[in-house]
Amino acid sequence: MIPPVTLQISLAPSDYRLAQQVLPHQIRTWREQVAEILLTIDRHRSAGRFADGWTEGRDNILALAHSIEGARIVEVNYGAPAAHAVAKEFFGGQHVPAKDHRGGPYYSYFFGLHAASHRHVLHCDADMMFGGGSATWLAEACALLAKEPDVFVTAPLPGAPALDGRLTELRGKRLAGSNLAYDFPEMSSRVFLLDRERFQMRIGALRPKMAPLRGLLLALLEGNTPRELPERLLTAAMAQHGLRRVDFLGAAPGMWTLHPPYRCADFYQKLPELIRLVETGDLPDAQLGLHDVGDSLVDWSEARAQLTQRRWWHRLAARFRA
Repeated sequence: MIPPVTLQISLAPSDYRLAQQVLPHQIRTWREQVAEILLTIDRHRSAGRFADGWTEGRDNILALAHSIEGARIVEVNYGAPAAHAVAKEFFGGQHVPAKDHRGGPYYSYFFGLHAASHRHVLHCDADMMFGGGSATWLAEACALLAKEPDVFVTAPLPGAPALDGRLTELRGKRLAGSNLAYDFPEMSSRVFLLDRERFQMRIGALRPKMAPLRGLLLALLEGNTPRELPERLLTAAMAQHGLRRVDFLGAAPGMWTLHPPYRCADFYQKLPELIRLVETGDLPDAQLGLHDVGDSLVDWSEARAQLTQRRWWHRLAARFRA
């Protein structure tokens, strides 16, 4: 029996180049486990790195979404009636910022959850990849939420499992007697299964906050709204209300995630093969236990050099020089 869950995938024009390969992979992974596939398209452009590739993808991202058979396609609606409904469900009626201080998604996250047809929503960002290929993971995740009232969100194991089961990058508490499950105090907005009714009962309403000083400077430099990241609001709310996040592998073959931390020419060239390796599980030992795509799979040197040049203090110095 298919669980009454909406798979909600967030897309924007800047995701087009990547999503051509990753979106079909995501659909292959989850189609048989969900009752609805919802693709939300955010065409509200921001400044900074989240606008990279926007022109190329602007006219193509909708066509790509419509190529997914059986998917419901919804453009993120920033109009007053829709904004009011989203604000009422998640922010107690307070205005929801369009973007965070980096220019990253904010309102669109909550719009996607609000637009889902079902109480349970499996959200994933456009760049998330999934390995293991378990056909039962989602049913197991719904059972976990039903059994554990203090679990706010759950997600597949971050990274292909290492031989000893340890996570190399993330700090989580391994749960005893479980098949590779970890307890985390913080939220990740990349991928999560959320019970919307639990949000209402246990959290009720979030309160938008200003970004810390570094974020304020970045927002000022790039012309974005100086707002804190949504996942940090949710992390604070989890702590306040005694909630937690559990990521787990599940019954064999399990399900795990992989995330590309950067974008560069080598990454795009290797992306089809990378997806094949993820789907088959044929990864090098150096990648096991890592939730981000590592150097054993992609040469990230170009991306790291570009990131260094984009750091806020470099841009601040360049502005003063100008």
